[in-house]
Amino acid sequence: MYSSSHDNGKYASHGYPAAMNIATRQPYPSPYASAGVRLPGPAAAMPWSTGLCHCFDDPANCLITCVCPCVTFGQIAEIVNKGSTSCAASGAIYGLLLGLTGLPCLYSCFYRSGLRGQYDLEEAPCVDCLVHFGCETCALCQEYRELKNRGFDMGIGKHNSSLVAFLDPE
Repeated sequence: MYSSSHDNGKYASHGYPAAMNIATRQPYPSPYASAGVRLPGPAAAMPWSTGLCHCFDDPANCLITCVCPCVTFGQIAEIVNKGSTSCAASGAIYGLLLGLTGLPCLYSCFYRSGLRGQYDLEEAPCVDCLVHFGCETCALCQEYRELKNRGFDMGIGKHNSSLVAFLDPE
């Protein structure tokens, strides 16, 4: 009643390639490989600039994050959202979740995923929600340091391009 999957000649007469002859590889070399362009994807993910447990690399941020994590989260969220949500609004939502549920990690882990997506960072040491659930303060400190190391002025929530322009006037 049904035709065999080995009956490849059936569709070849109508201009369709035979099922077993479909090329699975690109027949020509990628133009990006010779140009030295890094393609996004899991194999091309970059490591974080600092480790998850290197909280004391920035002791001031470590103290602020331990005492009031909503401040650090607000700063991170404002940059990840590219200014569409203010630091105060994001921090307030985080604080409400902390007070009402005790699980603000359910909210903050999505910002870690967004940060990783923007900068093509590896998902390490484990999935984002587990990192935030296991050690929320360490995760927030690591994200803060990552943005700071990438040139963001965490006090104003923007990239510090004036410093770059001053150092390199060309």
